Amino acid sequence: MDAEDLQPEESPLQLSDAVLLDGLRQGSHEAFATLFLRHYSPVRDLLYRLLGDVDEAEDVAQEVFLKLYQRPLSSEREHNLRAWLYRVATNLGYNALRAGRRRQERDRRADREVRQTVAGPDALVLAKEERRAVRETLARLSSQQAALLVLRYEGLSYAEVAAVLQVSPRSIGTMLARAEAEFKRQYLAGQKGGTDEALS
Repeated sequence: MDAEDLQPEESPLQLSDAVLLDGLRQGSHEAFATLFLRHYSPVRDLLYRLLGDVDEAEDVAQEVFLKLYQRPLSSEREHNLRAWLYRVATNLGYNALRAGRRRQERDRRADREVRQTVAGPDALVLAKEERRAVRETLARLSSQQAALLVLRYEGLSYAEVAAVLQVSPRSIGTMLARAEAEFKRQYLAGQKGGTDEALS
C-alpha cells in the first residue's frame, strides 16, 4: 500500500480559492458553497459598515455572490478573489448608499428607532445620529474615496486596499489623506447645514 493511499481526501474547506474557482467554472455547486461560506461574513460586514443596515447589507452581499456564481472569475484575469469580492461589494454598496429611495427609507427607519427609544440614554440617540451622519457623508464622497475609507476602517492593509481599488500601493497613503480631508470637510458642512435647518 502506498503512503498516498493512507492520506485522507482533502476537504473542500481546505482547498484554495483558486482550486474552488476552477471547480465553480466547471459547475460545482459544492465549490460555490465553500467559497460562499468562506467569504460571505467579511463581505456582509464590510457592507454593513458602509450601509448601516443589516438587511440591506445581507441583500447586497447576496447580490455580490450571485455575480460570482453567474460569471466565475477566470484564472487568467483575477488571482485575488477577496479583492474582487470587496471591489464588487463596495461598488454595489456605494450605489445602494447613493440611491435616494433606499437612503430615505433608511433615514425613516432611523427616525422611528430614535422615537422608540423613549427612556433610552441620550448617548444611544446621539450614536445613532452620528452613524447616520457618517453614512450621509460617505454618500457625498466619490465612490473611490468612500470605498477607500470603508476598506481601511475594515482593517485592510495598504496593499490589500490597493488590490481592491486596482491602484498602485504607493498611492494609497496620499489617496487616504485626501479622502479623510474630504470626509472631514463634507461632514462638517453637513453638520453646519443641519444646525442651520434646526435654527430656521
